[in-house]
Amino acid sequence: MISKAFFYLLSAGLIALSLMAGEWIQEFFALSVPGSVIGLLILFSALVSGVVKPHWVQPSASLLIRYMILLFIPISAGLINHYHILLDNALAILVSIVLGSLFVLVVLSLALDKILSKEQ
Repeated sequence: MISKAFFYLLSAGLIALSLMAGEWIQEFFALSVPGSVIGLLILFSALVSGVVKPHWVQPSASLLIRYMILLFIPISAGLINHYHILLDNALAILVSIVLGSLFVLVVLSLALDKILSKEQ
């Protein structure tokens, strides 16, 4: 029981530490990128490089993913409260969604084509 609690605390601590580091970097360098995104990149880099083992963050990450839907409730309430802003900007939102999706589709297809042509 104590070892399970230790692993949850360790994994939550690693996630929180990367978040705090990202927030600090964002604030120190006055970046326009959110600190949470920077923290996510820090955690990703640590996982890819092997500094942090995946099983170290797995307990808390699984718990957060399991209950992630609860995090969308405040966003949904905000969208409902400010729907008139969405309606005023509906065309711009739709155009950016369509063009952004097409851009990602084209870039990924070109990259996949290049990767697959190298294998042959």
